[in-house]
Amino acid sequence: MTKNPTSNCKLRVLLVDDHPVVRQGLRTILLEAGDIDVTAEAADATAAMAIVRRERLDLVLSDMGLPGKTGLDLLKMIKAEQPQLPVLMLSMYAEEVFAVRALKLGAAGYLMKDAEAHTLVEAIRKAAKGGKYISAGVAERLAAQLASDCKGALHEQLSEREFEVFRLIATGKSLTEIGLGLHVSVKTISGYRARILDKTGFHSNADFTRYAIEQRLVD
Repeated sequence: MTKNPTSNCKLRVLLVDDHPVVRQGLRTILLEAGDIDVTAEAADATAAMAIVRRERLDLVLSDMGLPGKTGLDLLKMIKAEQPQLPVLMLSMYAEEVFAVRALKLGAAGYLMKDAEAHTLVEAIRKAAKGGKYISAGVAERLAAQLASDCKGALHEQLSEREFEVFRLIATGKSLTEIGLGLHVSVKTISGYRARILDKTGFHSNADFTRYAIEQRLVD
């Protein structure tokens, strides 16, 4: 159950990131703001959901690249159980890769990890009040999609996990490496690859890489 922030209490925030050093840095930034309290921290989606169910929170600040279930998976789980709880996504991935996808799933905003500290704080304050933090670039992409009658880019037809596997294949990782990284079997990854091929019409991993580079989905 969420709690509406007031001028008499600090915003109660859950930090979700699998790197302790990153959480420490975020905690320092937020505590210095004066009106934000880091109520709890979690290193993965499972631990985060346990806290969401236990604590009264005003906002969840989550990394995209969590081990096991991704940040987008966590976003969907939170929205399924507590749709009014704002979730702000923080990522090292460029906005054009995940921002629109996250917003469509109900995120209150999407920030790059190299954002200025004051930008992060203001985004949290805005999201906690029911607003959304959207950069000018993301707003343009959303507007372009709304104005289009087509299904959108090929990769937008993929599920969150399919998209993640697609990007990893595009960077040249083997199915075995991907399986180890995502803690699933090679057979499972092969299944994802087969579905990606079916949805996109691609024929090879080289097609994945070429398309990902063209769409700026990989570095």
